[in-house]
Amino acid sequence: MLRTWTAVAAFSLAAIAGAAAQDYPSKPVTIMMPYAAGGPGDTITRIIGAGMTKVLGKQFLVENIGGAGGTIGTLKVAQATPGDGHYLLIMHFGHAANSALYPNLRYDPVADFEHIGMFAQSPMAIVAKKDFPAKDFKEFVAYLRANQAKVVHGHAGLGSAAHMCGLAFLQAIDLKVTTVPYKGTAPALNDLIGGQFDFMCDQTVNIAQPVKSGLIKGYAVPTKTRLAVLPDLPTTGEMGMPNVQMDVWYGMWAPKGTPKPIVDKLSAALRDTLKDAEVKGRLTSMGAEISGDELINSDVLRAQVAKEVVRWKETISKAGVTATQ
Repeated sequence: MLRTWTAVAAFSLAAIAGAAAQDYPSKPVTIMMPYAAGGPGDTITRIIGAGMTKVLGKQFLVENIGGAGGTIGTLKVAQATPGDGHYLLIMHFGHAANSALYPNLRYDPVADFEHIGMFAQSPMAIVAKKDFPAKDFKEFVAYLRANQAKVVHGHAGLGSAAHMCGLAFLQAIDLKVTTVPYKGTAPALNDLIGGQFDFMCDQTVNIAQPVKSGLIKGYAVPTKTRLAVLPDLPTTGEMGMPNVQMDVWYGMWAPKGTPKPIVDKLSAALRDTLKDAEVKGRLTSMGAEISGDELINSDVLRAQVAKEVVRWKETISKAGVTATQ
């Protein structure tokens, strides 16, 4: 009899969840973007939110809570349980990297979320102030090695994509230089344009236009193939450094306990959103690369986060970088 009642209860819960998914969303949906407004993640989130609004018929709003490498806003989503699909998170690979960067992190990036899908990659580029003396990437690396004591590297803040890319690049060429953290991409890029520091590594969604307009100098892209948005920049592999590779993948999550039918509906809506011509056009014009349908599902994103947790634990441990919340 107990087994019968347990089966009935499970069936009833599944039926309730299925009905909730049919009615979802029943009100506006908030997407947490745990970085400041105006940065690349914010821009991408707003494009996705507008597309999801069109697909699902309810407004998808963006909430920005920056600070501590995105962990403050992410924690707010982790604690929003039980989830009903009306509070979501969009974050990049830092969702995994922060577990190594912040030893006292109050959530588990794998276990404390429902994984919806990985939807885009934003390639990185290695850039410098416009009057940096090196004419190509090989000269750039040689100059860094010869002037290690005086060159200055900048990034958009602890745990940012720019920070992690710069860290991986400097480890690959076995250099330590003075590094200046900024509070966001915009102030870092403004100071690079102004010549206040020497070089950085950042997402093409930020730096493609300044490179094209000559405000900063591009040296290479740490990708497997050249980028359509910056076709004149060689890959690090072409420059003899195939181990220097990184791009920034973006994903969407819901709080733990969000019913599976709602998670599945969100994954499907995200796939449909990325097929929209306007969304595709806006993302690709920024240099972002849209994920195929096979990546926009829970299992793939969960596996990606778990793999990246291991990768960044090794990189961050080697660098000896830690942070506190």
